[in-house]
Amino acid sequence: METRMTAVTLSVASREDVNRRARAAFAGEPQGAHISFASVDLLWQTLTKNRWQILQAMTGEGEMSVREVARRLGRDVKAVDSDLSALIEAGVIERTSGGVLFAYDSVHVDFTLTKSDEPPRAA
Repeated sequence: METRMTAVTLSVASREDVNRRARAAFAGEPQGAHISFASVDLLWQTLTKNRWQILQAMTGEGEMSVREVARRLGRDVKAVDSDLSALIEAGVIERTSGGVLFAYDSVHVDFTLTKSDEPPRAA
């Protein structure tokens, strides 16, 4: 039996870009799976190092319990649950009756860095 890879693209996209993709999809043009963020800052705020590790552990694995995600990462269940809640709130993963689901076999990140008129802010 052939297994079909399902990829998701995480991107930074304007409302206009998202609307354009939606119109194209309604017109029958395949768009693939996308999860868009309004800014690079929001993408990095949402996808912290620990949350990236969660996505890596869940990619291609199907539904998992919160305990299983924590076990695979060697992290505290409560801390993992907090990170999972943030990913659910952002629409990156889904809560299911049996735990959580990241329904993709691969992840592609796509955004373009351009020159900014503002100087970088001090941390």
